[in-house]
Amino acid sequence: MDRGGSRWRLADVCTACAAATTHTTVVPESARRSPAGGPRSRSSPALRGAGDVHADAQERVRRMLAYLASALPQSCSPGARLLALQCALRTNGRGEVHLPAGLLRGMRLRQRTDLWHELEYAAWLRRDVRRPVRARLLDAAMQDQPQRPQRARAAHWALQPLPRGPVPRALPCAARLAALVLAAHTRPDGTGTAERDLLTHLCGQTPQQLSDLLGQLARTRCLSSWRDLRSEGEVAWQLDRPPSATLEDRSRGHSCRA
Repeated sequence: MDRGGSRWRLADVCTACAAATTHTTVVPESARRSPAGGPRSRSSPALRGAGDVHADAQERVRRMLAYLASALPQSCSPGARLLALQCALRTNGRGEVHLPAGLLRGMRLRQRTDLWHELEYAAWLRRDVRRPVRARLLDAAMQDQPQRPQRARAAHWALQPLPRGPVPRALPCAARLAALVLAAHTRPDGTGTAERDLLTHLCGQTPQQLSDLLGQLARTRCLSSWRDLRSEGEVAWQLDRPPSATLEDRSRGHSCRA
């Protein structure tokens, strides 16, 4: 029971079903601990190499996007969602976070105080009035998160989720968030399929807005193609991958240019 007197019930359902159910919130896997005290995902093997590092970062971003889509108000803007994702992945064990000015500048969010105000108004964080880029996350699920180094790698992955290179910074926040959501649900071969309702939920957009964003990503070559599988209620896509690029190369920091 929360402080407002509401009674919550835990249920094991898929993300898509949770997204379609009212009055629900997703508990991220990162909040669950193994008997030894560390998080353990049933779908992720123990890290063995660069490919596993990439897969772990991708999965952590995917889970956090799902959580934030339910934890934040539906009216929360794409820019505020991108900011919240970085805060959630970079916070320390006490829920305190400091986002460097260079990071915000690279995300083109340096002067966007309105985004911080959105998250404050949603009672998701409280900024330090003396240090505007420092904040304390008020969301209880963001407190005492384990494995900070892995979360930091996931935060870095979220800044450059596409195999061809960073998402163009000139794109609006809505398109950049959509690109991140697609990348988080893309298979190693560069293809992806997801329910349309899930994508609209994670992006905070209507179905028509999502179609417009996918078209914009295709025009900027972030996507090589996408299809709306209306009969199945799904969207399929193919990331625009550089020749000879592999997830292992990208995880090692190699760059490829077309």
